[in-house]
Amino acid sequence: MKTKKLIFQLHKILGLTTGIVVFIVAITGCCWAFREEIESLYDDYKTVPLRNEKVITVTKAKEIAQKVFPENTVHGTVFKKENNAVEVIFYDAEPEFYQSIFLNPYSGKIIQVDDHTTGFFAIILKGHMRVWLPKDIGEQVVGASILIFILIIISGFILWIPKKRKNLKQRLKFDWKKTTKWKRKNFDLHTVTGFYICSLALVIAFTGTMISYNWLKYVVYKSTGGQKTVFFEVPKNIDSTTIAKTAKPIDLLIPKLQKENPDADGFELHYPETETQSIYVEVSNSSDVYYDSDFRFFDQNTLKEIEVDAIYGKYKNATVPDKILRMYYDIHIGAIGGITGKIIAFIISLLTATLPVTGILLWYGRKYKKKKTTIIR
Repeated sequence: MKTKKLIFQLHKILGLTTGIVVFIVAITGCCWAFREEIESLYDDYKTVPLRNEKVITVTKAKEIAQKVFPENTVHGTVFKKENNAVEVIFYDAEPEFYQSIFLNPYSGKIIQVDDHTTGFFAIILKGHMRVWLPKDIGEQVVGASILIFILIIISGFILWIPKKRKNLKQRLKFDWKKTTKWKRKNFDLHTVTGFYICSLALVIAFTGTMISYNWLKYVVYKSTGGQKTVFFEVPKNIDSTTIAKTAKPIDLLIPKLQKENPDADGFELHYPETETQSIYVEVSNSSDVYYDSDFRFFDQNTLKEIEVDAIYGKYKNATVPDKILRMYYDIHIGAIGGITGKIIAFIISLLTATLPVTGILLWYGRKYKKKKTTIIR
């Protein structure tokens, strides 16, 4: 009994401390779940009429886009099917700059410029990642709060377990009558709802914490038997000779990959930052998930592929521990289960947002409950 009282105090204190952050993260997580489906309703500009012409090169795409933002860094260029616009992505951490320029793949004409730091979903993401606080502070607040929330889930489950077996049925359903008071209903909302979502909420919270902390990714990978290099790194070139005099080798790479991978959803090429760095291309094999992407590296002089012994290499070479680490983001947003998975993630996030609310009401009801007055006659 003393142990359970101790756990109850821990559960209460941690819940009151992190309640607001957990509520914001959960609600914004709901809104983010169907971002791609919602954005697809108004992104017609990403599709262009198919023409029997050559697509612009990666060098040309960068040159055109760089004229719009000459002071900013090109993160990469995305090539999809021939009837899709070419997307040149700009990103700088400080000051924060994240925009995309969409080009006609044949003429190079600028179709649209998207600012990823503004708009509804940008606001939602900032709330989810840092509760709208400055980046360095907010990310730490969210990371610590969700780590604590994992302890809240575990302690909540221990507290949910009834003292007597005959009371188990009462903890599994809402048995409300007309005479049931709001405090009892609130208690049931907190405990019954918490029980049914705790396992999936734990998965979402844990994978979210992996996004916040690299050390946790390392622990998860090594504890599952992973042997490769955990962190992403672009290797150096392996040759100094050049394969072509009439064209830049980098301009030949995307057509080559498209021919070799006709079923791929897209190719995101990252330009070498130095003369010794290789070309990094992320081959997206599926349109809805990221875990099965191929991370490939090519010598910028000869286009000879450089094999890497790391998690982020070709998916076909991924071991079970590699796949577990690759999947954490897709698991976090529910994409691993397709549209059904996203619906489940949405519902779990929504119900998770109710727990801090009902928990605070429980605390308030107990702390400020009305005392019965004794009438002396």
